[in-house]
Amino acid sequence: MKKIVLLFLLSSLWAHAQQTQKPVLHGKNWMAITGKPLAATAGAMIFQKGGNAVDASCAMLAATCTMWDVLSWGGETQAIIYNPKTKKIIGINALGVAPTGATAEFFKSKGMNYPPQYGPLAAVTPGTPGGLMYILAEYGTMSLKDVLAPAMQLADGYPIEAQTANAMERDKERIKEWPYSKQVFLPHAGEKREAPVAGEIFRQADLLATLQKLVEAEQQALKKGKSRKEAIYAAYDRFYKGDIAKEFVRGSKEQGGLITEQDLASWKVLEEEPLHVNYKGIEVYKLSQWTQGPMLLQSLNILENFDLKSMGFNSARYIHTLYQTMNLTFADRDFYYGDPYKLPEEPIKGLLSKDYAKERAKAINWERNDAKAGPGDPYPFEGKINPYQDYLKQWNQASLDKQLNPLDEEWLKNQFLGTTSIEATDKEGWIVSMVPSGGWLPAAIAGKTGIGMSQRMQSFVTDPKLNPFNVVEPGKRPRVTLTPTLAMKGDKPFLAFGVQGGDTQDQNLLQFFLNVVEFGMNVQEASEAPNINTDQLYLSLGAEDRKPKAGSILLHDSTPPYVRSELQKMGYRMRFDDRTSGPINAIFFDWEHGSFWGGSSNHGEDYGIGW
Repeated sequence: MKKIVLLFLLSSLWAHAQQTQKPVLHGKNWMAITGKPLAATAGAMIFQKGGNAVDASCAMLAATCTMWDVLSWGGETQAIIYNPKTKKIIGINALGVAPTGATAEFFKSKGMNYPPQYGPLAAVTPGTPGGLMYILAEYGTMSLKDVLAPAMQLADGYPIEAQTANAMERDKERIKEWPYSKQVFLPHAGEKREAPVAGEIFRQADLLATLQKLVEAEQQALKKGKSRKEAIYAAYDRFYKGDIAKEFVRGSKEQGGLITEQDLASWKVLEEEPLHVNYKGIEVYKLSQWTQGPMLLQSLNILENFDLKSMGFNSARYIHTLYQTMNLTFADRDFYYGDPYKLPEEPIKGLLSKDYAKERAKAINWERNDAKAGPGDPYPFEGKINPYQDYLKQWNQASLDKQLNPLDEEWLKNQFLGTTSIEATDKEGWIVSMVPSGGWLPAAIAGKTGIGMSQRMQSFVTDPKLNPFNVVEPGKRPRVTLTPTLAMKGDKPFLAFGVQGGDTQDQNLLQFFLNVVEFGMNVQEASEAPNINTDQLYLSLGAEDRKPKAGSILLHDSTPPYVRSELQKMGYRMRFDDRTSGPINAIFFDWEHGSFWGGSSNHGEDYGIGW
């Protein structure tokens, strides 16, 4: 009994006693947070020139892509934007599509159960350039020339950081498979170390030329009397229909890729209405089922049926509750999520039903980990019959094998594959939460564009028994892990937050949110607080081994011995680390004082600046 009381007291005092490793950011005019210090500085530069949060977030996006912050210009961008003028919450879908010829049969003929992890055959059409220009044209205030200026300076040469430089060296044998990548990433070819070293000025002449072409298209349109918006779309057209597109396609095909000029010309950015659920008076918004975002919403629907605070922060019961809940919602993600613009239609209404969540909550085994946890059946909660009952039975039968799956370093690396996140706000009330990704190192660069191609096609499946909604086909978007978040309290913004890290993203964001709402932590405390991660899910990224690892759990080094002992008795296989929170970036809106609180976790190189 004493142990339980002590744990509760410690958890309730966390927010007031914990000394964070990084300070809270404070500002009243603007806030810019992202994955690299120089990229955060790019956002600050735009704010100082009078730009709004949209302008600044686009500058940070351009900078992080140029710095290869586990993404590049050929990747994809996902965003949630709050427009203070209309009070509208906007979803931006700038995810590329599978190109012509990318069918399940094509990949099966090559002996693949999934599209490949690397190389031109892993590439969907580039979405980030179009996403950036669409967001800037529709909701920004500045020119493309001004917003791209920091990124162009970086492309002209910047002192590279150790993390990126070492990634180039580590992956150099694969990089050498692609001639244009070799020219960019290995400037010291033939020497013992062929990649740059930390602090060396890293130059990307081809990428700089591509960015200059975009600015040229905009400036020429302005000279012809076009509006700011029309001029940005002229640059958009040059990328997807002009000389940049032609060189991108030529370079891709030369290296075995499938993307055609028509694939680029017909692709469009999509503006959407985000999904949301209410958790104890707070509306939480996520992008729809083409991301893993609804998994967090489903988890909140289940968890609101329990008194989490009384369990105590990171007690064995709290950890068990989180783990079992996420097992159920990840299983639903793995079977039901896919591109809503392609048939079959996902049962998202049923998946987000509060009654469905109550039914799922009843499935939790409170004594032991449930290695057999599988997808539920949301169709009755839409008044429909599940057309995939046979697949569902086979999926659940296959889940019996999960206990036999060994955990290895390659599997763990693929679960944590990173990207970056971008959070920005300003005194006018604009808010942007972005989680862009794709084209990470080692990337195949498309010809002389300097643009690394996406690897997102690997998130498709080729077997409908695994997920009938996410089978690869031309023109279709793969279900991605990328998942920005906005929470509203009443009619006012409450939290904007995002994180990198593959399948761990919504695990970390769920716990971050609960840290603030249930345990009273501020955004910096919540971003650094010990998290857990479940490995009992199908990997979204990786090679052929994607199977869940039943009962495997990541815990923080500080987990007390008695909590470890209880979890072991419940069937958990534990591993430990001193960093479990993920690189979470967040902004809290302090309406009482008219200020912003920024958090940027102690996990990676993420950094924020406020004023």
